[in-house]
Amino acid sequence: MNNQKFGYQDDNQKITLDFATGKEIILNIITPEIIEVFEDHGCATNSYAIEGNKKQPTDYTVTDCGDHIEVQTTALIGKVYPDRKIDFYDAQNHPLVLDYRGERQMLPTDMDDEHRNTVMSEGHAVHAKATPDNVNFEILKSLAKDEVFYGLGGKTGFLNKRGYEYDNWNTDVPVLHNDSQTHLYKSIPVVYGMKNGYPYGLFFDDTYKSHFDLGKESDNYYFYSAVGGNVDYYVLGGQTLQAVVANYTYLTGRTPLPQKWMLGYQQSRWGYSISDTRVEDIADKFAEYDLPLDVIHLDIDYMRGYRDFTWDTTKFTDPEAFVQKMRERGIRLMPILDAGVKVDDKYDIYKEGMAKGYFVTNPDGSVYIGSVWPGDSVFPDFGNPDVRAWWAKHIKFFADMGACGIWNDMDEPANFRAKGQLPDDLVFHNGQEKTTHAKMHNVFGHLQSQAAYEGMKAATQQRPYIISRAAYAGTQKYSTVWTGDNAAVWSHLQLAIPQLNGLGMSGFAFAGTDIGGFQEDTTPELLTRWVEASVLVPLMRNHSILGSRYQEPWSFDQQTLDIYRKYLNLRYRLIPYLYDQFHQAETSGLPVMRPLVLNYPQDRETWNLNDQYLVGDNILVAPIVNQGATKRMVYLPAGEWVDFWNNTEYAGQRYVMVDAPLDTLPLFVRKDTIIPWGNKVMHVSDEPEKMMTFKVYGNQGTYCHYQDNGQDFKYQQGEFNEYVINVANDQIEVRLQKHDFKPVYQHIVVETATKHAKFTFDSESDQYRQVETN
Repeated sequence: MNNQKFGYQDDNQKITLDFATGKEIILNIITPEIIEVFEDHGCATNSYAIEGNKKQPTDYTVTDCGDHIEVQTTALIGKVYPDRKIDFYDAQNHPLVLDYRGERQMLPTDMDDEHRNTVMSEGHAVHAKATPDNVNFEILKSLAKDEVFYGLGGKTGFLNKRGYEYDNWNTDVPVLHNDSQTHLYKSIPVVYGMKNGYPYGLFFDDTYKSHFDLGKESDNYYFYSAVGGNVDYYVLGGQTLQAVVANYTYLTGRTPLPQKWMLGYQQSRWGYSISDTRVEDIADKFAEYDLPLDVIHLDIDYMRGYRDFTWDTTKFTDPEAFVQKMRERGIRLMPILDAGVKVDDKYDIYKEGMAKGYFVTNPDGSVYIGSVWPGDSVFPDFGNPDVRAWWAKHIKFFADMGACGIWNDMDEPANFRAKGQLPDDLVFHNGQEKTTHAKMHNVFGHLQSQAAYEGMKAATQQRPYIISRAAYAGTQKYSTVWTGDNAAVWSHLQLAIPQLNGLGMSGFAFAGTDIGGFQEDTTPELLTRWVEASVLVPLMRNHSILGSRYQEPWSFDQQTLDIYRKYLNLRYRLIPYLYDQFHQAETSGLPVMRPLVLNYPQDRETWNLNDQYLVGDNILVAPIVNQGATKRMVYLPAGEWVDFWNNTEYAGQRYVMVDAPLDTLPLFVRKDTIIPWGNKVMHVSDEPEKMMTFKVYGNQGTYCHYQDNGQDFKYQQGEFNEYVINVANDQIEVRLQKHDFKPVYQHIVVETATKHAKFTFDSESDQYRQVETN
């Protein structure tokens, strides 16, 4: 195109657009369903979310249409206009992401600066100015009347983010979390929309502090703004909402298959790690009360004066022997690791880091000293690859000790000085170049998790178990996350479901909350309803703060203990199903725990459904999240559903009223589904199971079940088994369709409403033969 005011160059899926005014804009065609929009603002272009070259050879056309330039793939159409506006449509020309043509209309307010200071002096929360002085750029998009939004990681509030505003700035928030908090511990700047029912996604790959207004300011537009970085966002297409989510996880990475024991129950409390006898007492109580358990977490007290990579031998006489002793009982220990390194000239980690220049500095070159648990603390410059390698090397300390993983905390990073933050102008590295804390803040936890993951993988050759409180887009490749320091209040049980569903849609298939609430004092009813709600949440951990009421399963009455045991046993029975879902998640990029809207986006009843979730496609969980409730309305989507407890069948696409006394979690299985039913165990064993049961809900069904060694990466070289269970016309078939992991189930039982069929493995034919039916 030769128009001097508006032209383009096309170079192998990179279309550079020239305008009469302003910077050039680049459209990078990544795949037929992903197009990057880039405008250079002079900042580094490396991505911490996206690793490797994601660009796929793609057929596309660029057409000069006179009044606009049109870029088209088989899935997306981008229309670029001389006034720098860009609109994206799907292949059928349905509008998805359209630039807004008007100006922003600020929310009316009677707040001037004088009154703002007066109101704030009393402690009231006052929102920042509508247009902060330090905003680098804004991107306004047109908003349809019925447009809805999802994603953004673990933000507070409801599942549908329409009408709210959010910030991306990782922050330790020790107070009660509520809807007014615009940011917490994680910054995942991906939002999914449905415009007139047609799905799309937007991922803004910018680590600087940024802001989303999703229709709060106006019903006519939504916008994204950032204080720094380049304009760099990805338009995600796809015929379904699931396809859009899968495109995002293709871009930023997918949650790797965890070790199987990681799906077991985990118990934690700040205070367990005061001594080895205290930890052993907890393990003894689980055994005494016949409660399954796989992991006990050790909070900051196990360290020597809160120093990273130390173990206090006055509290743990022989830590390595103690870890091994617990392991022989079937229980793993998970130590915490904080971001701040204690200032201590006699402490080897501090001395080594200082000698190598590995800590964050002030602009004048002096090492910045903040404060965390150990008191005066310095912070590793994780943006420097050499620092990450150094940190990863020291992770071997925990691997050699026998610890099962690393629990990263305070990695926003938190600071007890400077109003909880590190100053923006501190000097970090972004690779080999120097930059500031303002750029690296939101990826500090991400990079600490990467270092921990790589260190543990190198030391053990097994799938690492890393947990992190802070995260950025793509952290799911390295770490499990939890939602942070919640509280023992009913509103936080209610909040847990949309938070976890938001994390799932944002790439984090492995996430959980602190069961019972971390802060404040739980009650027997709240703890009971929370463990019920968490029975199929991927990360199942009870965690509480030092000084709060004890909330172990035996801490209340016999009824609470019995119900808790009931749901822990149910959890272990369903671990084979969860493990199958994680295998599928690594392949598909879809979450294990998910909102109903992800599977049923055309059903408007799912758009704002905050108190239910699906596990995979076939199990629906509808927890009780209100104090005193013993009944609830459950929305069943299209299809037929079977009550898990009594086999009552319901037609879908309607609400049903169900009874839910204190010991009952409303739980439904899609009719004609087969579910693997694990053996009753106290711990997940490293040894292959010899028997598996499959239950049929309905009259027929087909299920593909996955099996590997549950520990290392050999499955990536194909070392796994696949079993196909097929039930139809009163006939049952069990077939080993892939056998590349040597151990197999010696016996398989299939239970239908009318039959109990047992199959035995025949090693000569490498198949199963039915041996009995009753």
